[in-house]
Amino acid sequence: QVQLVESGGGLVQAGGSLRLSCTFAGRTFSSYAMGWFRQAQGKEREFVAAITSNGRNTYYSDSAKGRFTISRDGAKNTVYLQMNSLKPEDTAVYYCAADRVGGAYSRNSADYDYWGQGTQVTVSS
Repeated sequence: QVQLVESGGGLVQAGGSLRLSCTFAGRTFSSYAMGWFRQAQGKEREFVAAITSNGRNTYYSDSAKGRFTISRDGAKNTVYLQMNSLKPEDTAVYYCAADRVGGAYSRNSADYDYWGQGTQVTVSS
């Protein structure tokens, strides 16, 4: 069983930055692709970014591209989401997820096997 724990959320002004962290435990981190999703109040969960198990390939939603960076640290079993130039529309609960098909990535939340509890990000205007 995989356990994922997110941290780093909070309140930030528009234009500011946050770095989210997600620690992975219970299985071999390097075997899993990792993703970040978010869900704003009253909306469906949406894909934000993903990284393959070896860290060589990253993928972003159109809204995240150019502002967010996903990365992973195998020594710390942690995946990060660096978020810059934040906008009020980025306000949401952010979730990390693990996909045992490590060499690929998916934008579909149904393809992910494990989920964290989420961390709230609020961007004020």
